[in-house]
Amino acid sequence: MTDTTLEPAEAGLSPASIAPDAAETGAPPVESSPRRLLNRWSILGGLITVAILFLLGWGLINTNRTRPEPGQMAPAFEVQFFDGYDWDGRTVATLDDMRGQVVVLNFWASWCVECRLEADLLEDSWRAYRDQGVLFLGVAYVDVEPKSLEYMREFDITYPNAPDLESIISGEYRVTGVPETFFIGKDGRVRQVVIGPVSQQQIDRTVRELLAEEA
Repeated sequence: MTDTTLEPAEAGLSPASIAPDAAETGAPPVESSPRRLLNRWSILGGLITVAILFLLGWGLINTNRTRPEPGQMAPAFEVQFFDGYDWDGRTVATLDDMRGQVVVLNFWASWCVECRLEADLLEDSWRAYRDQGVLFLGVAYVDVEPKSLEYMREFDITYPNAPDLESIISGEYRVTGVPETFFIGKDGRVRQVVIGPVSQQQIDRTVRELLAEEA
């Protein structure tokens, strides 16, 4: 008896044509493992590249930023005052809220030795000028609140003070150390910058000049 069984190739059928169809079985098409790994590494590599470019761009922007110079508008900021050291009954204020007054913005820290050389001077000047439209504002730089409060109690400081939360304000003013003092006119422009302890002569001369200007 002759065997009439035909192989798939002889019957004109390819092996693929007699294999179960993926759609019929409900199974997803299988992608080779090397290709899956390659795709994942490509995506990861792209994300890393984007992150690096972003950081480089951000660093370049910050590098090009400079400390506000006399004549320039003072960078805007918002402060949340230490408890007991608020201003005009406000617990939070912005530089715009202070427009129309002369602002003496002083960056300091409890660990700063040179800050102690000007602490009494700043407090005495605040008491002398506070009723003339002058606002002394202290900003604690890279400090912890208990130490800041202890420092202010030690020098009997009464003028408004606030912590520099996340170093945002000092970053805007490009502060590199303390003490640093910025004299801001009634119009919101920086008029004088003092690096290091400020003197009585600098305070009196600058404050009087700024008080004489129109708002």
